[in-house]
Parts: sequence; C-alpha cells; structure tokens
Amino acid sequence: MIDEEGTQLGVLAVKDAIAAATAKALDLIEIVPTADPPVCKIMDFGKYKYEIAKKDKLQKKHQHVTLVKEIRFHPNTDTHDFDFKVRHARSFIEEGHKVKATVVFKGREITYQDQGRAMLDQFTTQLEDIARIDAPAKMEGRQMIAYYVADKSKKKTTEGSKQTTEPS
Repeated sequence: MIDEEGTQLGVLAVKDAIAAATAKALDLIEIVPTADPPVCKIMDFGKYKYEIAKKDKLQKKHQHVTLVKEIRFHPNTDTHDFDFKVRHARSFIEEGHKVKATVVFKGREITYQDQGRAMLDQFTTQLEDIARIDAPAKMEGRQMIAYYVADKSKKKTTEGSKQTTEPS
C-alpha cells in the first residue's frame, strides 16, 4: 500500500487499508491488480481519473496516424496527367502516408489490363527512389490496385547524397 505522498506503508489487510483511506477522507485505489499482493494507493479518485486521462491524451498526441492516399488512373491516362499524379504521390509518401495506386477500368476498358499493369509498373519505377511496394498490383473487380509505402533505407541514402552535393 502507498499513501498520498508516495511513501510505501507495506502490506496491509484490506480492512486496515480501507480504514486508513477513510480516516484521511480519500479513496483506496487499486493501481496494479496483477501484482502479488496487489498495489493500492490512497488518493482522490477524481484526481486519479484526471491523471489517467492526461496520460492517455499525451500518448495520443505523440501517435502518428498513417493515412492511405489514393491516386486513380485509367488505362488511357495521358503522360502529363500521369506525371502530375506521380508528383502528388511523392508528396504523400514524403509526408509519411501510404499511397494506393488504382487503375480503374470502365466498360470495355477491362480488356486493356496489360496497359493498366504497364502504367503501375511505370508508376513503381517513378517512385522507386523513395518508396517500395507494400502490396503488388492485383485485380479487385474492375480495378487494379497496388500499395506503396515510404522506404526509409532509400530515403536516408538520398538525404545523404543531398548533403554532400550542397556547397559549404
């Protein structure tokens, strides 16, 4: 058992611990129930809930959420549009997001799956200096989908080469 200042009072019976807490007009809170014997602390329960909420909020603040950004193509996407979408994909990957490249086949375009695969292969070669394939291209209904994620090992080598080329 631990008192409100943080000093250890030792192992007490449950009745004695509850009596000590009520004598100080505070609550007896079980902090580590899995320990043998369980660890309890004398403190205000409202303050305890506040501290736990504060800790959870701080942990959420330091969490990084990875979003999946989608880039959509068609088998007959023009080169300028393709390059524009590659630039967007690069910026998404540099921000730390995953990129989902989708080739959508409408109507009779489904017969041009080889063009869609070639487009995703070209997309892969354009991004190979900063990204790697997380999931290879596969058909899902009328869409061909591939996932890309930032490749940290390639990013470090490109940053190192940038640092050496800058004038001092």
